[in-house]
Amino acid sequence: MNKVKKNPRIYTPATDVRSLIDHLAKHGDKILYRYYTAPKTISDMTYAAFAAMVRDEAAGFEKLGLAGRKIAVIGETSPQWVASYLAAIAAGGVAVPLDKELLIEELEGLLESAGVEVLVYAKSFNAKFAHAVASHPTLKYFVPMDPDGADYLDSEKVLPLSRVLEAGRENTAYTFPVTADINRMAEMLFTSGTTGTSKCVMLSEKNIVSAVNAACETVNFSSDDTIVSVLPIHHTYELCCMLAGMNYGMTIGINDSLKHVLTNFKLFAPTGLVLVPLFVNTIYRRVFDEARKTGREKKLRFALKLSRTLRHVGIDIRRKLFKDVLDSFGGRLEKIISGGAPLNPQMCDVFYEFGIQISEGYGITECSPLISVNPYYAPHSGSVGPAVPHCSVRIEQDGRILPPGETGEIVATGDNVMLGYYNNPAANADAFTEDGWFRTGDMGHMDKDGYIYITGRFKSVIVLENGKNVFPEEIEEYLGEIEGIKESVVVGRKAADSDEIILTAIVVPDFDLFPGMSDDEIHAALRQRILALNKKLASFKHVRALELRHEEFEKTTSRKIRRHLVK
Repeated sequence: MNKVKKNPRIYTPATDVRSLIDHLAKHGDKILYRYYTAPKTISDMTYAAFAAMVRDEAAGFEKLGLAGRKIAVIGETSPQWVASYLAAIAAGGVAVPLDKELLIEELEGLLESAGVEVLVYAKSFNAKFAHAVASHPTLKYFVPMDPDGADYLDSEKVLPLSRVLEAGRENTAYTFPVTADINRMAEMLFTSGTTGTSKCVMLSEKNIVSAVNAACETVNFSSDDTIVSVLPIHHTYELCCMLAGMNYGMTIGINDSLKHVLTNFKLFAPTGLVLVPLFVNTIYRRVFDEARKTGREKKLRFALKLSRTLRHVGIDIRRKLFKDVLDSFGGRLEKIISGGAPLNPQMCDVFYEFGIQISEGYGITECSPLISVNPYYAPHSGSVGPAVPHCSVRIEQDGRILPPGETGEIVATGDNVMLGYYNNPAANADAFTEDGWFRTGDMGHMDKDGYIYITGRFKSVIVLENGKNVFPEEIEEYLGEIEGIKESVVVGRKAADSDEIILTAIVVPDFDLFPGMSDDEIHAALRQRILALNKKLASFKHVRALELRHEEFEKTTSRKIRRHLVK
């Protein structure tokens, strides 16, 4: 892959959340958000207006006696959501982002376990929290962003956001309190829990701004860029990247629905995107499916080969050759940050030929979340890059630090590493090494230049009878290249007549590519393709059994498969 010239990072490092908000105000009348206020109605919000909203909300929290408390925020991505999150922290409290996809019973239990007293929520939750207003054991105040339709507004516990903002505007002498201790707990996050058990992560202001500054320092963005917010805002990955984009002074379009994501790409015309591999793979498939349907697949593949050949002799006409592809994203897309799960390196190569550079990053909620990013100016294929500033990484196995090239568990330390799990001493004891490094639970190795290569999730490792370790994510990447396979999960099954572990692929076929075929016929066709794949793999990595599945796998809101639910 060609290298991109390194350029200066132009941004103002934040020292705490208050300084970040003060800097946002300096972007003035530049458009920060473009978002839907009604179907087919787009509104704009400037940086100055947003910073004023955060200030007024924090001042309102103080005047109404809510400053310094644990304040949860839930709902779709919106300026009000982000403002409430920042205002909660800036007013000396603790922000608690919540997953809007969880059942109300689950949410109420999480709120109680964290001791949350204030809940700010979007209109879509007005009716859902009526029961909590009447009886929740810890929630004392409810702040609907838009109370329209709520039938409990006469309760003394209900303070509509408009009232909080009005109280803040009346509080004319208010200034953000000076952060006395940037190591104080400022955010509580519930992990998606790959083991099926959610833990509450405690982050400090130092953790938060460290990750934001690291993102600004390592990704190839500037104030001239436009991005589109697609991923769930309660996830640290999306929130960190959004705050970094705001610190740069970018314009951010807010996607209103996954159904409309490509339409919104055309509408907002992003120059960059922050995605998970599922979206990258989906975009890839749609590009080639469209080419196939219109009879242009051969032309597209020839153009890819032609582009590579021309670039080798110094001629770069990618954006002309692939204008139709680029136009489907609004015509300006140049770069994508991918994180949250491993990405097939082939995707990086193909998108680069389209004129779009993908930089893969790596992180985990407990690290705020950023650990590493593959540098745009010096990428290593298949790597997630070296550790970001103010974070260090090493590879361990049984307490021994491993040299370059050897595979073990990835452990990290630095300003981005969490304070710990809330009220969970047993989990904290397991989470850190004896000298205080955080155990990510991910397996990988580093090269001599410090670049990290992830080989799999420690807890998902399949140990074969011969002692060989197989990382299912690696096999799933190969399966993802097979035409006709939409999704897959690789598991270890015991053989019927012995204790031998057999690698088994549970596959969701792309049924549209098998019109009129029975399950048995589809199974036979995919099995032949998997057998052909096996010839390219080491023998202990061979997939020896295949199971078809009609329903897509259950996923987290960040679109990662809930592996622990696959039986």
